Amino acid sequence: METLRIIRLDDHPAVRFAATELKRYLTLATRDTLQIQARKRYRAASRAIWLGVPPDLPATELATDSTHDGFVIAMTTDGGYIAGSNPRSVLFGVYRYLETLGCRWPRPGSDGEIIPSLDAPLQAVHTVEHATYAHRGVCIEGAVSYENVHDMVDWLPKLGFNAYFIQFREAFNFFQRWYEHVGNPLLRGRRFSSERAARLTTRLRAEIKRRGLDLHMVGHGWTCEPFGIPGPGWFQHEGPIPEEARPHLAQIDGRRDLWHGVALNTNLCYGNPETRRIIVQAIVDYARTNHDVDILHFWLADGSNNHCECPLCVDHRPADLYVRMLNELDAALIAAGLDTRVVFLVYVDLLWPPVVEQIRNPSRFILMFAPITRSYSSAFATAAANDVALPPFERNRLEFPRDPASNIAFLRSWQEMFTGDGFDFDYHLMWDHYKDPGQMASARVLHEDIQRLRDIGLNGLVSCQVQRVFFPSATTMVVMGRTLWNREADFDGIVADHLRAAFGEDGPAVKAFLEQISELFAPPVLRGEGDADQQQTAAAAWPDVAAVVADMRPRTAAGRTDARPAVARSWDILERYLDYCLLLADALLARYNATPDAPAKAWAVFNWARAQEKDLQPVLDLFELQHTLGPVLGIDRKQLESRH
Repeated sequence: METLRIIRLDDHPAVRFAATELKRYLTLATRDTLQIQARKRYRAASRAIWLGVPPDLPATELATDSTHDGFVIAMTTDGGYIAGSNPRSVLFGVYRYLETLGCRWPRPGSDGEIIPSLDAPLQAVHTVEHATYAHRGVCIEGAVSYENVHDMVDWLPKLGFNAYFIQFREAFNFFQRWYEHVGNPLLRGRRFSSERAARLTTRLRAEIKRRGLDLHMVGHGWTCEPFGIPGPGWFQHEGPIPEEARPHLAQIDGRRDLWHGVALNTNLCYGNPETRRIIVQAIVDYARTNHDVDILHFWLADGSNNHCECPLCVDHRPADLYVRMLNELDAALIAAGLDTRVVFLVYVDLLWPPVVEQIRNPSRFILMFAPITRSYSSAFATAAANDVALPPFERNRLEFPRDPASNIAFLRSWQEMFTGDGFDFDYHLMWDHYKDPGQMASARVLHEDIQRLRDIGLNGLVSCQVQRVFFPSATTMVVMGRTLWNREADFDGIVADHLRAAFGEDGPAVKAFLEQISELFAPPVLRGEGDADQQQTAAAAWPDVAAVVADMRPRTAAGRTDARPAVARSWDILERYLDYCLLLADALLARYNATPDAPAKAWAVFNWARAQEKDLQPVLDLFELQHTLGPVLGIDRKQLESRH
């Protein structure tokens, strides 16, 4: 048989990578011989798959705006083409074509690949798709190895994500937590250096760009590092504060000092023009030397209720001084000849919009709405937000909204001033999923949130989340990716398809089991939102977890022997998850009843997770699990980080 040719009409790294991926998976599926070739002109030919972007391919169905991700698959049993509206969309199209052939990726990594055995790599397919939202990304958080993040970046375009955000300049804190094994004395950690973090981040940036994904960078750090104060993470500052930096720190209660000793959480004297100039110059210098960065984040400090009270600042809202600085940054970037797009943050104290300043060049900026204090017991309620009045701004005495409707009311107040691009920066998979062990209730809220983003004037989501979030499955992330690509995608259809891929023909049984687990653990109660009656009802249900787990045991035992390695691994993860559910239910009940053995039962959960981490490392973030559930189970966070 004639050799199948994969022909590139574009030399962009993402198209090159798309051709490599198509060849790799088709070779594994067919054991056929394939060749990758480069051409300058399209001519229909048998036994050939052409890859490229318009006008090189006759994909007239694609949107004319190349920034709008979309693809056309036009294939027959004799050959055809996959065209993308831009280079990364060619990669999206390749993965979608492979899905039609039977490929699935139920989680990141080599143990998360399902590749069918095919007689022929060419099938008749005609598909045209365009993404609903422009911003579809993930932000690094938690505790990670380089492999964790690489595998995540590799997996994201398979779900239609188009962006990855590396916080800070080299993501030190997130790597350090894993490589030093913070919170797990059973593993021997080694000191992790900023130099190593920089090397890993450089490699990671190259992998992001190789796939054509938007690279987001920095966010935190602009409020300390330009002043000679390191800000690699949420650490207590060691050593003296440079004397030349002290006048720039926020004055609170008459003192200029680091906020609770953490540089990253310390706001500055933004009313001081010299303070603003130093920050602006640092951002311009970074943009000038980091041309691979597509979107640069400029955030203020990570603390709250800690803004400067000096005469230069006290009569201005933080948002007014922030917008003044954004305008100064825009002018400086124009002077430097830089077209860098900049994200500004609507978050904690900055939820209260400016009352004087206006953003003068909206096309430069992207609004990032970060409702970190919201509850995930309900989705964005667009209509209810109309009836919410913003509370008055009281400097350093603010209370932040929990219900989604109040959060949207704050967003709308900003949108009265800024009508440009914007996205949601949310935390569904940062901490909250640990409070919904089955993750099905929270996945439904996430699905509804994404569907409503357009209704609240936002153009996507960048998920601030742990990277090891696949215990017991990747369901929530798959829901996120599929719904961001197509907000009309049906929740139950997404979940059924994913769980069938991950667990085989018993996927429906796994779905029913996870829904039961979500209901029994009563996530609102674990979030601290339930009243006394709801807490009592939840506690009465926790003993029922044992019966539900027992019913699932025979399936997990059989599933672990599945001939498909990725499916067998899914069942192996679920088998361990059953043990976790039993321990957690027992600990919650003991905590509710305040029995003498409650601390021991809480520690049993964490000690089990610590003992399992070596094998479950790619799917479960022990660091954030402990930090999230420690307070729920009555264990102090400092104890959880103890090495002893």
